[in-house]
Amino acid sequence: MSFLDTEQQKPEVLAVRLAAKTRIFEVQEVDLRFANGAERTYERLTPSRKPAVMVLPIERGELIMVREYAVGPERYELSCVKGLIDAGETPEQAARRELQEEIGLTAAKLTPLRSLYASPSHMFGLMHVFVAEDLRVSQLDGDEPEPLVPVRVPLARLDELIDDAAMGNAQTLSALMLLQRKCPELFQAA
Repeated sequence: MSFLDTEQQKPEVLAVRLAAKTRIFEVQEVDLRFANGAERTYERLTPSRKPAVMVLPIERGELIMVREYAVGPERYELSCVKGLIDAGETPEQAARRELQEEIGLTAAKLTPLRSLYASPSHMFGLMHVFVAEDLRVSQLDGDEPEPLVPVRVPLARLDELIDDAAMGNAQTLSALMLLQRKCPELFQAA
């Protein structure tokens, strides 16, 4: 059974215009007409269709996360290893590269957890989430403006982290809860 109705008629796209452009982003205005005749203009980040990866590396009963500056809320956030998939890369290749760039490790075992959308109301934002195990040292130069700070979180304390009101990254919270639901064997050993 699926709760998602895939038969519902999609709105008709009447027009798409460039509303604003910066060095990094373009914002589009999209005029839509819904099946009931209602018309609305939505704004969205121009869909680049460039997906991303998020990796949850596990070593000796600990999840290795990173602390990095997030310009949106203007504070340091605890996050998972993540990044865009480069042209010609598979999601698995990108996950391995990001592990090497961000925390200097690679994984002998990489398991897809799930794919999800970061903010589907305003952008494409497809993210492939992986669990990485059997880690070993392997460093690549990354593109971060400052070194990311690795933070080891015991899997036995993951509920505490999820419940912490200071944990504000919705993508990371989603990934952590998926890890708990889809990989219970990791928590039995922790």
